[in-house]
Amino acid sequence: MKRLLNTALAYMVLGLASGVFYREYTKLTGNLGEPTQLSTLHTHLLVLGMLVFLVVLALEATLRLSGRRSFSVFYWTYNVGLVITIVMMVVRGVLTLDGADPAETTAAIPGIAGLGHMLLTVGLVALFVALRGAVGEAQARVRTIGAAHEGGATLEITTAENAQR
Repeated sequence: MKRLLNTALAYMVLGLASGVFYREYTKLTGNLGEPTQLSTLHTHLLVLGMLVFLVVLALEATLRLSGRRSFSVFYWTYNVGLVITIVMMVVRGVLTLDGADPAETTAAIPGIAGLGHMLLTVGLVALFVALRGAVGEAQARVRTIGAAHEGGATLEITTAENAQR
C-alpha cells in the first residue's frame, strides 16, 4: 500500500510542478496562456496519476489487490504508459511553444504517444481483471461469514487478521 501512496504522491508533485512549468515557460517564450499540450499536462498528471492511484489505494485497502499477478501487470504497464504519454505531451507542447507547427513535426511523436495510450489501456484492463478476482473472493468471504452467523456460530476476528487488512 505504501508503494501506491508513494506513486500517487510522485504524480501529485509532478502535476503541480507541471502547472508551474507551463506558466513559467509560456511567460518565458512570450506565449502566456497559449493552449498547447503543456496546458493540459497538469490535469493529466493529477487525474490519471495521483487520483487513479489514490482510488487504487482505497481498493487495495479493502480488496487486497496487490497479491495478484494482474495487479502487477496493471501497476507497471499503466505507469510506463502514463510516463510515455506525459513525455510526449511535454515534447509536443514545448515544440509548439517554440514555434513548430504540430502538423509538420515528425510522425514519431503521435506514434509514441499512441504506444503510451495502448499501454495505459492494457494496464486498465489488467486492473479490472484483478478487481474481478478480488471482488469474487470478497463475495465468497462474505457468504462464508454469513453462513457461519446464520448457523449460530460466533465468528471472532483476531487482531492478527485485522492487522493483515
